[in-house]
Amino acid sequence: MDIEGRKQASVQFLKLIVAGQIEKAYQKYVDLGGKHHNTSCSSGFPALQESMIDNHALFPNKRLVVEHVLGDKEYVAVHSHITLNPGGMELQTVHVFRFHADKIVELWDCGQEVPADSPNEDGAF
Repeated sequence: MDIEGRKQASVQFLKLIVAGQIEKAYQKYVDLGGKHHNTSCSSGFPALQESMIDNHALFPNKRLVVEHVLGDKEYVAVHSHITLNPGGMELQTVHVFRFHADKIVELWDCGQEVPADSPNEDGAF
């Protein structure tokens, strides 16, 4: 898979997650023997997958808008705008994926709330 394929796979992975198709996303894109760095979840992709299933149960109407996708060799970064519930909390997030043999083998993620009254006129996006 070339860098454009990795970028497309990263975005499709996130879209499937937000749509609640978490098992499909993991089967298609993730090497379950890989690792993630989400500090609010136990180690290993199986634990992160369970956490994503739980999160989808809490926020079944979550929405994702991909703002930027950057790729460099085996790494892809996706900057997104996530709304947990219509009219509810909004987040800006960055997911960084590392690929090996066409699968995600490592994942970092970070995010912050987008406040409605931010003093920054440039906004989050």
